[in-house]
Amino acid sequence: MRMDDGIRAPVTGPRTGRAALALVVCLVLAPACLAQAPAARTIVFFGDSLTAGYGLSDPSTQAYPAQLQRLIDAEHLPWRVVNAGLSGETSAGGLRRVDWVLTRKPDVFVLELGANDGLRGIPPEVTRGNLQAIVDRVRSRYPGTPIVMAGMRMPSSMGPDYEQAFAAVYPALAEKDGLTLIPFLLEGVAGRPELNQPDRIHPTAYGASVVAGTVWKSIRPILLRLD
Repeated sequence: MRMDDGIRAPVTGPRTGRAALALVVCLVLAPACLAQAPAARTIVFFGDSLTAGYGLSDPSTQAYPAQLQRLIDAEHLPWRVVNAGLSGETSAGGLRRVDWVLTRKPDVFVLELGANDGLRGIPPEVTRGNLQAIVDRVRSRYPGTPIVMAGMRMPSSMGPDYEQAFAAVYPALAEKDGLTLIPFLLEGVAGRPELNQPDRIHPTAYGASVVAGTVWKSIRPILLRLD
């Protein structure tokens, strides 16, 4: 329909004219305003089956990174969680895979690897070397990206010497490289049958929520600082 088909624009007075002008200004500036809205930043969780959510009925909602996303959303923080966990991953496998994960810049990088090394009896110094190499890759590619190290421990059945040497890997790396350390990822979950699946290794959905709370305590200050 054309304006000359008998339809005329309404005559506006001063008030309606100002309102119309304001509407036009808002419509014109809306794209610019939207462009200034903070874009979601990315937290990459790079780990093994604990991160991937092995054994859970719906890892996309029940694994601890997904549950952490809900904690982030509850505070209306502009952060997006990326789950880069792979069941069965060792520190050596992670080193081979990390370059592919780093093709997209992480704004925070959470490193959770080593548990499978320990269960296989891999010498702790080998695990430490692989974790150090992963940290170096991240730092080389994205120097300003904060790195969070998730600590892991082995059961006493591995022997006290191995248990102590393995546990010492994580705080030593964190201190040397200036990383944020989660002392023990499975704090409050390991050794509690009601929070673990029948294999007594992988958390249930509720156990994963406890893990998410543990991780949240360490990364929340980082997200607030970078927001």
